[in-house]
Amino acid sequence: MSQTTGARLFREAWIAGVRAHFPGEPKPGYVTPWEETPEWEREAAGAVYEQVRQFLDLSGGHAARLSREQKGRFVAVCWTAQMYKHFEDPKPAYVADWPDLPGWQRETDTDIFEAIEKHHV
Repeated sequence: MSQTTGARLFREAWIAGVRAHFPGEPKPGYVTPWEETPEWEREAAGAVYEQVRQFLDLSGGHAARLSREQKGRFVAVCWTAQMYKHFEDPKPAYVADWPDLPGWQRETDTDIFEAIEKHHV
């Protein structure tokens, strides 16, 4: 799968997760379609997709045995690194640690890992 295709998969999994887990109506930016997603965000999505894919490869597929929380934490840490890459001084919410993320975001991050895992087989 190309990095662009992987980035789109990441974005689609994010949007699906937001729609499933966000309480109430999400902010428009949370569900912006791929075509309208800013370039920095597309690059970040592609990078995190690739990190999850490589993690699955390097574990010989055994990363699938991680708990849902461990999978979500991995995505969250990879995303945080991208925020520091793309922003000199990112908003605190962009780089919040796992326990400080809202529940809907933790669930969405986990769903992203599992979506990549499903398409990686």
